[in-house]
Amino acid sequence: MQIHVVQAGQTLYRIAQTYGVPVESITEANEISPNNTLVIGQALVIPIVGQYYWVQQGDTLTSIARRFGTTASAIATANRISLTAPLNLGLRLYIPPAPKRNAAVNAYIEPRGGSVSDALIRAARDAAPHLTYLAPANFRINRDGTLTPPPLDDLSSIARSQRVAMMMTVTNMENEQFSAELGTLILNDQALQNKLIANILEMAKRLGYRDIHFDIEHLRAEDREAYNRFLRKAVVPIHAAGLSMSTALAPKTSASQQGAWYSGHDYKAHGQIADFVIIMTYEWGYSGGPPMPVSPIGPVRSVLEYALTEIPADKIMMGQNLYGYDWTLPYVHGGAYAKAISPQAAITLARERGAAIQYDYTAQAPHFTYWDDDHKEHRVWFEDARSIQAKFNLLKELHLRGISYWKLGLSFPQNWLLLEDNFKVTKLLP
Repeated sequence: MQIHVVQAGQTLYRIAQTYGVPVESITEANEISPNNTLVIGQALVIPIVGQYYWVQQGDTLTSIARRFGTTASAIATANRISLTAPLNLGLRLYIPPAPKRNAAVNAYIEPRGGSVSDALIRAARDAAPHLTYLAPANFRINRDGTLTPPPLDDLSSIARSQRVAMMMTVTNMENEQFSAELGTLILNDQALQNKLIANILEMAKRLGYRDIHFDIEHLRAEDREAYNRFLRKAVVPIHAAGLSMSTALAPKTSASQQGAWYSGHDYKAHGQIADFVIIMTYEWGYSGGPPMPVSPIGPVRSVLEYALTEIPADKIMMGQNLYGYDWTLPYVHGGAYAKAISPQAAITLARERGAAIQYDYTAQAPHFTYWDDDHKEHRVWFEDARSIQAKFNLLKELHLRGISYWKLGLSFPQNWLLLEDNFKVTKLLP
């Protein structure tokens, strides 16, 4: 796949001519209408085999090959040039596709109300070909050790049709919030734990789930070891039942990091006990905070590099958001929350408001500013083809197990195209 960033004056027709593909191929890949104008700064995925690169100052075949995960000889052969030939500025090189590596891919889905909405059913169906796991949230722990499942409707059959394993996301949520009090109760009562584990296994067997995923958050610091003991206890019958066990971890950069979201999670212990972990490397920019990227590449890298000192790479799945936020300015702490926005909706909003999309190369994230009908200024940070490719490159560089998305239901078609272009998705079911 080729990522093309729209410049002033460019049209779909001219872009299609540049890459030698039909206009329809570009509109279908990016799920855009040929009748809509392009947005300056908009990233388009061009569906070609391999990609093109225009030589810049200081480039060598070796540096270009390193950038694209291939070899200098492969580029030289594809372009019928000598390995030692000088590279002229602006020379267009064809970059052949690099070999794909395997990756596990999970996506959470969060049904609300009494049933799974038609929109979420469609999202699950569209994503399933690209997934190893589908993880409905939330299977809620009750104070008596029972478990309340979310609405599930047809999700299991959708998963089975695409060889996707179902992941049971077990949480300590009460009243739509993670409950430290509930965590303390369950993690320090052996009888309640025994009942909970038995209920989890019964439900997993009945529903045909393959992984038990503990997403126990906002724990008190004093319950850290209790959580570790619970996981050591739970993993034995879970493995005996032929299932795997995984956990969700807050994005830490040290073992001693303090805070309600961090101190209860022990990276080293989880890395030893669980079959794999999902690290929630997102929400630096969040609905109640100041405008900033949701998952800036620098902080994401810092978390994952720390994780690698405690957990084997083949047990780590990097978390990735499928959304951005729209903040009303000026930001006021405790004021109105930012609104979640899908990457597709962000592009539409930029077009409607006549806003040019900027790109922060340090954070590897797109953003734009616009004014609404009430003359209020807004700042939008979101994801696009460039930002998600940066995360895929990081995943490959660090040799991680895979990637986990929060959450389905927010349209980002470029993500799935680039995912398949970069990786061979692991499938566990026959």
